[in-house]
Amino acid sequence: MKIAKMELFLVPPRWLFLKLTTDDGLTGWGEPIVEGHAAAVAATVKEMEDYIIGQDPNRIEDIWQVLYRAGFYRGGPILMSAIAGIDQALWDLKGKRYNLPVYEFLGGRARDKVRVYSWIGGDRPADVGAAAKEKRELGFTAIKMNASEEMHFIDSYVKVDEVLQRVQAVRDAVGRDFGIAVDFHGRIHKPMAKVLAKELAPFDLMFIEEPVLSENNEALREIARHTSTPIATGERMYTRWDFKKLLEDGYVDIIQPDLSHAGGISESKKIATMAEAYDVAVAPHCPLGPIALASCLQMDACTPNVFIQEQSLGIHYNKTNDLLDYLANPTVFQYENGFVALPDQPGLGIEVDEAYVRKAAEEGHNWKNPVWRNEDGTVAEW
Repeated sequence: MKIAKMELFLVPPRWLFLKLTTDDGLTGWGEPIVEGHAAAVAATVKEMEDYIIGQDPNRIEDIWQVLYRAGFYRGGPILMSAIAGIDQALWDLKGKRYNLPVYEFLGGRARDKVRVYSWIGGDRPADVGAAAKEKRELGFTAIKMNASEEMHFIDSYVKVDEVLQRVQAVRDAVGRDFGIAVDFHGRIHKPMAKVLAKELAPFDLMFIEEPVLSENNEALREIARHTSTPIATGERMYTRWDFKKLLEDGYVDIIQPDLSHAGGISESKKIATMAEAYDVAVAPHCPLGPIALASCLQMDACTPNVFIQEQSLGIHYNKTNDLLDYLANPTVFQYENGFVALPDQPGLGIEVDEAYVRKAAEEGHNWKNPVWRNEDGTVAEW
């Protein structure tokens, strides 16, 4: 058995799918994507084709090592996302070859179901109380919302008050026994992040996310002194080597590797195991498509320190197509009482609707995140 063919599909709203086909006709799917940089990732996957075609797809670890190490330059969002999608597709192939879900190759089930949360509010949060109540009525037990809009290095406390008012609206709408995560999104610099972390503490949040950009993780020490709220980060970290110092420093409580950015199932499972040794929880980042989510659920199934999973159904980015549109059987991600059942079908546990994918790829996309500016005209973090 050899890998014979590689195909890429740029599909709306902002995703990239990869299909690997073996010489005996078996297919595996992956989702190699960096939001806003789909063309760059697609080009990188194509560059890696020379290392893939003709190889035995069962040798996942060896292929991963070649893709990571043989190119000399390594790491970063583009290279690691390309590797991630290939890795996902290889695991999908292996599971289908041996008629087992991927998690069976990684130690088997460590749980019966996975808790999930839903997004509310968008990039400029509004009507969050009503939105949170709606999610609770749909059966979710937790939500995540963005904290703020633009915020300068030092900014008005009125903006802090606005964040607090929105979180209060959510807490009032859903009660105390409901998870609320507030995503700083790396938009807030250390001086204001300290203030906001302290002021949010009385709301008993599930976690605050990316209080500073990952390149400023040394600031987590100072932020942790101002709050008892669990701190989460990691969506813009891509290898176990990126996470090593973060875990050693000891100021993070939850890591959030993205299985379409952080080297796929293989690397993210290793990162999660490292975190377990530091008594750190895992909540995989996944505001992406169905292949990325399916990959997450495979890792979640066999990873005891995962406590909740992000998913993108109804997220504000999914304007033209949503999570379930590309699946032959969308009930595979049926949420009940805030949980999703573990997939039990071979490989990643989903059947991609290839005809729909091909049709959507004719439309494609050129999604880019907005460019935000502060009142003085300086570029703000988005």
